[in-house]
Parts: sequence; structure tokens; C-alpha cells
Amino acid sequence: MGESLRQLARDARRATAEGPEGIARRQRVHLADLVAYARTNSPYYRELYDDLPAGVDDVTRLPVTDKKSLMSRFDDWVTNREVTREKVEAFVADPGLAGQRFLDRYLVATTSGTSGLRGLFVIDDRYSAVHTALGSRAGGVIGAGDLIRMAARAGRTAVVSAPGGHFFTVATTARFRLDHPWLGRMMRVFSIHQPLPDLVAELNRYNPASLAGFLGMLTLLAGEQEAGRLRIRPAVVIPGGETLSAQARERIATAFHAKVRAAYAATECGFLGLGCAYDWYHVNSDWAVVEPVDSDHRPVPPGQPSHTVLLSNLANRVQPILRYDLGDSVLLKPEPCPCGSPFPAIRVQGRAADELAFPAGHGEQVDISPMLFGTLLDRVPGVAQFQLVQTAPSTLRVRLRSADGADGVQVWETVRAEIVHLLTEHKVADVTLERAAEPPQQSPGGKFRRIIPLAKA
Repeated sequence: MGESLRQLARDARRATAEGPEGIARRQRVHLADLVAYARTNSPYYRELYDDLPAGVDDVTRLPVTDKKSLMSRFDDWVTNREVTREKVEAFVADPGLAGQRFLDRYLVATTSGTSGLRGLFVIDDRYSAVHTALGSRAGGVIGAGDLIRMAARAGRTAVVSAPGGHFFTVATTARFRLDHPWLGRMMRVFSIHQPLPDLVAELNRYNPASLAGFLGMLTLLAGEQEAGRLRIRPAVVIPGGETLSAQARERIATAFHAKVRAAYAATECGFLGLGCAYDWYHVNSDWAVVEPVDSDHRPVPPGQPSHTVLLSNLANRVQPILRYDLGDSVLLKPEPCPCGSPFPAIRVQGRAADELAFPAGHGEQVDISPMLFGTLLDRVPGVAQFQLVQTAPSTLRVRLRSADGADGVQVWETVRAEIVHLLTEHKVADVTLERAAEPPQQSPGGKFRRIIPLAKA
């Protein structure tokens, strides 16, 4: 691997101290190194980069890739000829192998395929070491009082997820427990598939020092804590998988009397960024490049929401991800963040694929960002969870879970009025709103999607 974990962690802290110039310099070095490695060892990239000059350290000179292209050329994409799609498929077919070393070397993680295509991602030790090293930057988030609370609960970590399969949270947790047996005993996965009262009872017995999981489930557990059924006092709550709004962060922090340490991550790159107190994600741009772009992959100016974002993970050599269309809509902060971080600050608007498109007059259509629905309905009293499913071009099915003690009829009427108002503001008319009998549903991987457009419904 070249660099030890200690060296990587030391350099991560130095990058912070050196500021934007030192961060940019490291990014150029890491990018040039990975591009050269990919061209030498990956037939796919050798072909894709055939016309590029040697020594590329400017990411914008690289062609764009996406999941469909890479998965269709899987065996040519990887840099180790021993890694084949057939072998990876056989490995992930056994849920009992989650976290085990594939070919005695690699971690394998899958995506659930909610976008229509399942992803198979192979992670090397270099990636894992960089991921761990970048975590050292989060040290200032935890204060002395938090450490005391964590010690009182023996440092126990509860990961609320979907056990079974090789999803990123499951695989990484299992790997940690295998590699660190003593520390692994203080980490436990709690299934989201069990009845909520049973999950609450298990968490009460476990009494974790830190609580991690997808935002939708953590919001639901915050409601259980507010109702007094869940009685835990974690020092830190770590939401992931979905965009964290200011309202959601405040609710979770208040319910658990805990620090909320949000992270921006994807299976393709688990160390993208860390949230700050001002509700921005700071990109670890010495090891990850995030480019906000429009639908034609042209740069979008700071302060404007992008159509999608191009991701380059500069740490993983076995499966290089360079200018990969991640599908998230992000907004780059045009001025320095008041938190003082020297790293670029972004706000994640949601997935571009989750935009809702409604027919308008004269054959046109109106696209509405999922973030608009989120910031609107997060403020409605009595809403514990919501999910909007577009079942037809002009039909929205609204799945609601009301907060404990709330009047379900009144909650529905308020939600309905707010959605109608939002649609009217965007000049969308004649949309039918249906109240679903079923509650919000989670995807097979445990991620909760609040907006499900027509193509994915």
C-alpha cells in the first residue's frame, strides 16, 4: 500500500492545517497517480484515455463514466485480472460472506439497484486505510462531556441497518468486527426489518454510546424517544444515506440530547464529506473530487444547484472511479463556511433521479427538486415520516406515518394543503393526491427514499 495508516492520518491533519493550497496540491498528486495506474492496469481506462497526454492531473480533462458503462465492462474495468464479475457475483450470492475478504484481499459492497442497476464494488486496503485516516479530522466534533457519556456506555455502537446481503454499511461493519474482534464486540447491527416495538426494546437493552443508521429510520427512532418508549442517551448520532435538513438535525439532536455527526457518503466513495454545525458537508477534496455539473456535464457555478455531480475517488486502485456520474444534485457554497473548514462546502439537494416531473401546458413539463418537498414537509407538525410515490404523471401517492399522539386526519389535511401550495407555486395543476393506507417503505438495502418518481415507482 505504500503509506501506513499513521502516515495517512498525519498527512490528513497536515492538509487541514495547510489550507486550500495544500489540499489542492495533494488532490493533483493523487489524481495523477491514480490516472497513471488505471491506464497501466485497466483495459477499460487504457482504451478510454488513449488520446490523453501523459501525466494528467486536471480532472476536467477526463471523460465521464457512469455505473452502466462500468458494470457492462466490469472485467476490463478492474485493475487486478483475478477479479472478475463472475467471481464477485458468486461471492455476494452468499450473505454469510459479508465482510469476509474476497480473494483474501478485498472488501465487496453492493448497491440495492433502486436506480435500476445493481452496483458491485470492490474495495482495496488502500481505500479502507484512507477512509480511516480521514476520520481523524472529525476529532474536534466530540467533546470531553461526550467522551464521558460514551465511556459510561462502554463505547457501544448500534448500527440500525438491513442485515443480510453485502450492502456497504453491513459489509464494513462486519469487516470491522472481523479485523478488530475486541472492539467489534462493542458494535452491533440492529435489523430494520423487525417490528418497531421490538427494535426499540432491543436498543433500550443495549443502551448504545453512539447510534448510526439511515436518516429515515433515525428520524422514526427520534419520535420513539420523544414519546418515551425509546430511552437511550447516545453521545453521538450518525445519520447517513439521505440528505440531512436543518430541521431533521435539530430534531434528532434534541430528542437524544446528542451530537449529530452527519456524513456524505456513497458505496462508490465512503469518505466523501463530513457535516458541520452549519449544515454543510465538507468534501475531503484531497482524496475525493466532487464536480457539480448540468445535464450536459458542464460546470455549474457555486451557489446554483447542479443537475448531477461527478465523483472521483482517488484512493481505490483495484476499481478506479474517475469522473463518475453519481446522480446527486448538490450546491457548492460560494464563500468560505463560517465553521472555518478549509475544505469545499456543499449541500446535497437530493438525487437528480428523484426529481418529480409533472406535465404542464403546451406539452411542457415542470421538474421539482426532492429537496423542496423535504424542507416543506419536515416543518409540518405531527409528521414522523413521509414518502411521495408518483404512480402516474399527474398522481402522487402520499405515505404518512404520524407522530405519536398526533391527529392523523389533521396531519394529512395539512400535508395535502402544503403540497398543493408548492405545486401551485410551480404552476403545476390538476395533480391528484392520494393518501396511502400503507406506511412509508424502505428499499431492500435499508435506505429510505422519501421521493420515488414515476420511473421508479
